[in-house]
Amino acid sequence: MKLQLEQLQLQRGQRVLCQPFDLGIEAGQCWGILGSNGSGKTTLLHTMAGLHHDYRGRIVLDGTDIDQISRKRFARQLGLLLQTNEEAFPGTALETVLTGRHPHLKAWQWESEQDLALARETLQQVDLAGFEQRNLLTLSGGERRRLYIATLLAQQPQFYLLDEPANHLDLRHQHQILSQLQQLTQTEGKTVVMVLHDPNLAARYCDQVLLLHEDGRAEGGPGEALMTADRLSTLYGHPIRQVKSDAQPLFIAG
Repeated sequence: MKLQLEQLQLQRGQRVLCQPFDLGIEAGQCWGILGSNGSGKTTLLHTMAGLHHDYRGRIVLDGTDIDQISRKRFARQLGLLLQTNEEAFPGTALETVLTGRHPHLKAWQWESEQDLALARETLQQVDLAGFEQRNLLTLSGGERRRLYIATLLAQQPQFYLLDEPANHLDLRHQHQILSQLQQLTQTEGKTVVMVLHDPNLAARYCDQVLLLHEDGRAEGGPGEALMTADRLSTLYGHPIRQVKSDAQPLFIAG
């Protein structure tokens, strides 16, 4: 399964965020989207998820324009983690995770024992075992973030789109969650696309990166080729140095 962006130009009102660019996102890849504030990272993610329509070009999922795919079928293939979530009707942690199963249910169908087991399993995966009956309003910011990631995992899409998945997470849970997402691409052939602010997280967990520059240019390709100190300095408008490391590139502000 492939998600293809064809001559995609992003706009926000009269402002052009990205000049037309092409990008092919393949099964089994882990993409990191990097760029300064206001460069269009979240807008791009929402556009790929079918939530933002102020664009030119085409977005094609397995040969079909996403606008021609039913929302339920689309939700089975593609899941989105928002940067922030608003709880209109706060419920328990288990009830929240079960919403991830809704695209797989028929009209008026209740969740099965298998759905419940999967929900509990994903809670365990994000270190929230035993939180099933906890109300959302009693959770910390980091616990809520992990809960929404568990909800996305329970959805089991082919494409995982995540806006700042490391937001609100402590160091241990940042690496735990990003490692789990990386494993999905390597063991199950899933595709992960995530907005990240830390280039070091992208260097460690993403094999592909998309750089969104303030002048509207978009550069996409293998992280090893694009993640250089010079490119990142241009991207962020701030000097960045690369420190030698045996394990992976390490970038620090100059």
